[in-house]
Amino acid sequence: MARPWEADPHTGFERRLGKTPQELGITTGTPDCPDIWELANGDIAVIGRDLTGSLGGNLPDGVSIGSDECLVVIPRKMLIAAKPDIPSV
Repeated sequence: MARPWEADPHTGFERRLGKTPQELGITTGTPDCPDIWELANGDIAVIGRDLTGSLGGNLPDGVSIGSDECLVVIPRKMLIAAKPDIPSV
């Protein structure tokens, strides 16, 4: 049975949501920075630390991580900075 949603591996990056990691002071300037992007198809890409191994075993009831998914953590201030760029519908 097909899933109701699948990530499109052929879409592109459209625009950053929020501020750059440099503007938020949450990076040393290296290329391995957290980020949030809207994709060309409207989906959202999140770049963050993969904590699937450490947090994945303590998920709340009813929450699971698929075999092709991972739990990504980003700084709180990054999501707050992106709030004005996130559509309400």
